[in-house]
Amino acid sequence: MSEGTTEAPRLERSMGLLPATATNIIGMVGVGPFLTIPFMIAAMGGPHIIYAWVAGMILALADGLVYAQLGAALPGSGGPYLYLREAFKPFGLGRLMAFLFIFQIILVAPLSVAGGAVGFADYLGFFWESMSPAQHNVIAALVCVAVTALLYRDIKSVGRLSVVMLAVVLLTVGWVIVAGLFNFSPKQAFDFPPNAFQFNREFFVALGATSILAMYSYGGYNQVCNIGEEIKDPTRTMPRSIILSIVVVATLYILMTTVIIGMIPWPEAQETRTVASIFIERTFSDPAVGRIAGYVMTGLILFVAASSLYAVILGYSRIPFAAARDGDFFHVFARVHPTKNFPHVSLLVLGAVSLPFCFFTLGQLVSWLMQVQILLRFSWQCVAVILLHRYRKDIPQPFVMWLYPIPALLSLALWLYIFVTGPWEGVWFSVVFLALSVAAYVLFLRTRGGEATPAPTAVE
Repeated sequence: MSEGTTEAPRLERSMGLLPATATNIIGMVGVGPFLTIPFMIAAMGGPHIIYAWVAGMILALADGLVYAQLGAALPGSGGPYLYLREAFKPFGLGRLMAFLFIFQIILVAPLSVAGGAVGFADYLGFFWESMSPAQHNVIAALVCVAVTALLYRDIKSVGRLSVVMLAVVLLTVGWVIVAGLFNFSPKQAFDFPPNAFQFNREFFVALGATSILAMYSYGGYNQVCNIGEEIKDPTRTMPRSIILSIVVVATLYILMTTVIIGMIPWPEAQETRTVASIFIERTFSDPAVGRIAGYVMTGLILFVAASSLYAVILGYSRIPFAAARDGDFFHVFARVHPTKNFPHVSLLVLGAVSLPFCFFTLGQLVSWLMQVQILLRFSWQCVAVILLHRYRKDIPQPFVMWLYPIPALLSLALWLYIFVTGPWEGVWFSVVFLALSVAAYVLFLRTRGGEATPAPTAVE
């Protein structure tokens, strides 16, 4: 925004319930479940990963209600950035919490995007069996570039393309489920080992480790909050799109896992990295036809992976824009494309920063990605929704979660449970990153002369 401009740039509210829900779902059903199912089986020590899917669904619904209440009250671009800033403002911590969120986005967004791109390259190995590690990394980077280029357009075009991508996502998952229902063995699918019914400490530790992977696959139900300023009737559309996307995706994941394990014995399934393609192969009696079907499934999964990246970059790119517009981040991120009316600088920067992370493995990216977000973001949002409701009577809150505040407290407890049962190196990394974030905030204040520009007190 140029010097002397009195009106901040505004985005257009043109995305209704269907494209908003589609944006959430394609952000959730990316390549994640097709890659994580084998890892979940290994972490759980058997085929009973349905426990992790159910636990993840409960957490997602509870946390989704947190997002729904916050999003309906503050339907602006940036999502959690706004929620944390406004909720903690009465305690003099609004600026700090907002900055911590933006700072972690600079790490989390590229990691999320790179994780999807690496997963894309992993599945491409079904076609290209001789792919070298260097070729794998370059392909992942090119995927990031291509998806960023697709998003270089106005929000109406983005909404229409989201619906098209949703149709392909549902086709892909639906093919797996329908093919499995006619071929799978219920006895094999539910042949759980004895330890599946021993709810002891070992079971719950394994459940926590597996739930990290489940929540990685569920992640994305909050995408609509990041583009709240571009949502029609946000006080109704945002809560509905969040709950709808969680229910739909949880149902798909449970059905898909059941039929896959009912076709591929779990000891074998945990060793493969292209489980969905192998599954489709085995639904055909003719190996040649099955191989062709496997190729088709792989192609669809690759499209789904790219679609998920599309939704992820779309949502995250609005966060630095909103923060910069309000004076909480570098001013260059507040720029809006002069003709297409979208935050092009923020989009391009996040797409570019994701490129070097494409040279890590998916396991490296996922293992501590969730823990960083739990410590710097997810836990604080559960507190924020209670603080906003109690102390910010000046902000209208048209939607209040059912059984308030139980879902928020349940979400907080489950997030902390997943955090402490995750890898210890992830715990320590998250703590160190939190300390670095606070140090970065002190540096930011010094560069701004001791305080940031006053932020608006409400969101239009």
